[in-house]
Amino acid sequence: MAASLSDQVKVVRDAALALEPNCRGLLEAIGDAQFVLIGEASHGTHEFYATRAELTRRLIAEKDFHMIALEADWPDALRVNRYVRGTGSDSSADEALRDFQRFPQWMWRNTVMLEFVQWLRDWNGKLAQGKPAAGIYGMDLYSLHASIDSVLQYLDKVDPEAARRARNRYACFEHFGQDPQTYGYATTAGVAEPCEEEVVAQLTDLRRKYGELMGRDGQHASDEFFYAEQNARLVTNAERYYRSMFRGRESSWNLRDRHMTETLQALVNHFDSGRTKIVVWAHNSHLGDARATEMSARGELNVGQLVRERFGANAFAIGFSTYRGTVTAARDWGDPAERRNVRPGLAGSYEELFHETGVPRFWLDLREVDSGAIEVLSEPRVERAIGVIYRPETERWSHYFESRLPEQFDVMIHLDETRALEPLERTGEWERGELPETFPSTL
Repeated sequence: MAASLSDQVKVVRDAALALEPNCRGLLEAIGDAQFVLIGEASHGTHEFYATRAELTRRLIAEKDFHMIALEADWPDALRVNRYVRGTGSDSSADEALRDFQRFPQWMWRNTVMLEFVQWLRDWNGKLAQGKPAAGIYGMDLYSLHASIDSVLQYLDKVDPEAARRARNRYACFEHFGQDPQTYGYATTAGVAEPCEEEVVAQLTDLRRKYGELMGRDGQHASDEFFYAEQNARLVTNAERYYRSMFRGRESSWNLRDRHMTETLQALVNHFDSGRTKIVVWAHNSHLGDARATEMSARGELNVGQLVRERFGANAFAIGFSTYRGTVTAARDWGDPAERRNVRPGLAGSYEELFHETGVPRFWLDLREVDSGAIEVLSEPRVERAIGVIYRPETERWSHYFESRLPEQFDVMIHLDETRALEPLERTGEWERGELPETFPSTL
């Protein structure tokens, strides 16, 4: 006979661990992991970002992590990386974050990120000579045109003839304007030829010049070549990604998460000085093992699954959940950011189970809980995921998916009531917030 909800709640309450301000218990649970994947249940919750930033500061200061990989575009994050490492021209964290202009701008231009970037700059400035500086890198592949520009700027400086060849190849995209989806649709519909051969040829050509370009300026030349190579690889994968959005033969989701995982491997390969340790920031849906969710039944994989398969026990995945509060999100793609009300977790969800414990902030070590808790938590339940769009009117279908939590994450952090992430650019819609559903009756 299945345990009642009250019995299940008691088991979870007994397993709940206090979330300490210094993250001491979490650091002990992480141990010697090389990859710490820290998720978020929305792209717009202050507490998810703030807790993740604090844990990352502790990992850098106490466990010698010095790379943070973000669910962000490579060229935009590279500007931030140059600022925190003291090699860029920006005079403030706000300036360094200004390349994050495309929707959803608030994901990385927010008050938590501003403070964290400045902390990294200050941390690096105090390091003893010879100690590796902490850096920030983007894993995503939406920046097709920005990455093309970055490759051309690099080649203009180091090899003008190679830059001319690259311009000729990348000119293939000029007929489609600045929206890569237009390119994807046109090539899939057969009204234009794809640029696949050109972008692959450009990546190959750049890699052939590695030896020649490396002999020029030591480590600086090596890093600059690596940054350019990653932009050229991004263009190659983005070209396939935008075609796959309309082609239907290969999941665009899988292409994107494979690209992000390849970026992590590239960072290890380039910067490895013994044993590179990387913190990864992305949504729960990217970092929790897809094999433990309904994604797997759809043939989808994700970064969490691929990193576990490749690095095994060296990977440690942390998820977040919340029951209610507010969130920064849009009503539709490209719409202004709004401060929206998050509905209470659905009946039968992990969010409801955690809320019923009555503990406002806690974490669960899903590897160490006793058999009773494992049994309760392993029962398939729905779990909420809010991205950059929140549609409460269709919430069950838009924002919930079935999962088995102990197989999905190593740790789950629950913050029962949370508030909206604060964008650096606040619209009138965000400042006003959203009226409660019961307004004006309050019933």
